[in-house]
Amino acid sequence: MHYDYDLLVIGSGPGGQAAAIAAAQLGRRVALIERKPYVGGVSLQTGTIPSKALREAAYLTSRAASLGMRGALQRRAAMEPGFLAEALRQKDRVVESKEAQLLGRLMEEGVTLIPGEAGFVDAHTLVVTSPKGDMQPLSAAVIVLATGSRPRRPGDVPFDKERVLDSTSILKIRRLPGSLLVVGGGVIACEFATMFAALGTQVTLVDSHARPLGYLDADIGAELAGEFHDLGIQLCMNTRVAAIARNESGDGVVLTTEAGEVLQADTLLYALGREPNYDGLRLERAGLLADDQGWVRINDDHQTAQSHIYIVGDLAGRPSLAATAMEQGRRAVHHAFGGAAASSAGPLPMAVYTIPEVSWVGETEAELQARAARYVRGSARYGDTARGQIIGAEHGLLKLLVDRDSRAILGVHILGEAASELVHVGQMAMACGAGVDQLAATVFNYPTLAQCYKTAALECLAQLESP
Repeated sequence: MHYDYDLLVIGSGPGGQAAAIAAAQLGRRVALIERKPYVGGVSLQTGTIPSKALREAAYLTSRAASLGMRGALQRRAAMEPGFLAEALRQKDRVVESKEAQLLGRLMEEGVTLIPGEAGFVDAHTLVVTSPKGDMQPLSAAVIVLATGSRPRRPGDVPFDKERVLDSTSILKIRRLPGSLLVVGGGVIACEFATMFAALGTQVTLVDSHARPLGYLDADIGAELAGEFHDLGIQLCMNTRVAAIARNESGDGVVLTTEAGEVLQADTLLYALGREPNYDGLRLERAGLLADDQGWVRINDDHQTAQSHIYIVGDLAGRPSLAATAMEQGRRAVHHAFGGAAASSAGPLPMAVYTIPEVSWVGETEAELQARAARYVRGSARYGDTARGQIIGAEHGLLKLLVDRDSRAILGVHILGEAASELVHVGQMAMACGAGVDQLAATVFNYPTLAQCYKTAALECLAQLESP
């Protein structure tokens, strides 16, 4: 059967762009459909990149604390609208630059860009409605859905883009609030909580769980809680929200808990989950159905019940990371067209861009204990390295978990400066089968934070070699 394209991709986020480029490099006819007037998806436009660019301003403020300048910088941030405005301008410059790079890459690879909103006609055919309302049917042998997700916005929460915000609208504020209520204890909630606290906003985080990011290794979680305290973040854990409303004067927000406690702030960020963007796709026409939570089930190769339709990125559910989305898009295309795609090497690294960063790869101690693993642990403090002292990062921690019998590295957990970068040393060691002996024998530059690996590895060896 003749199709208009070998591959149609819906959505230009990390998963979609990776799928489109991979197929083009395999010599396939590829079109990428995007309904927004820009490319890059949530990751580039309203999520990962802009939030991390804005975080940089907050991070620089937090770094200044080691030199005793945090108070001055926070006062400047709070009193000068230009401080935040410049940070937002820098965020916009980063987004524009990355978008131009992405467009250039797609054009270079010969990917056809089609603006408009796509919906299924049948399992191999889409109709694309252009911004002008014109409708164009397109068919493909393979279809990749990469339409991403959006912040969950319950009907009883009075979002207004001014005082009650989600993770998209908070990136557009023009003046730092004096106080901020953050509802949620996940990645987005914690990242924004530390970001605004570092800039001098009084932050209160409200969540129903016992501690923020409860899936972290316990030692790292405890260290992070200490960092929250140092930033002045008030934690209201094991707390359920009953109601959220604007106050009577309209210049603030009132949150009432199920226990009857009343919390007030200038602004509120609601960051409790995300929802899949299936709106308008008319999945039923392709023979696809969403489950009770709104997600379409896929197999390990990211295929749906229709074997030629794949789902990648946020639309595929957890871990909902840009890095994993790119790999999912690439692997889906190679699976569909028989390309020689190398298997993902080892466990995936994770990162949370709080201030300070948290990153890990492999198992936590709780997971090892649950399967009765025999292991040892070694740790190293940033403050014990010359580099940590030089940059004022005394509170950082790197932790290794090592199998007692095979001496293989089972997990690496890091909190502190450049954690999302440092974790890749451990990731590569795990992927290449290098054990704790190799890490202990490795010479790291001096002074560096990477020396923490050697210190932690030597601590593990001392336990392994003790009688």
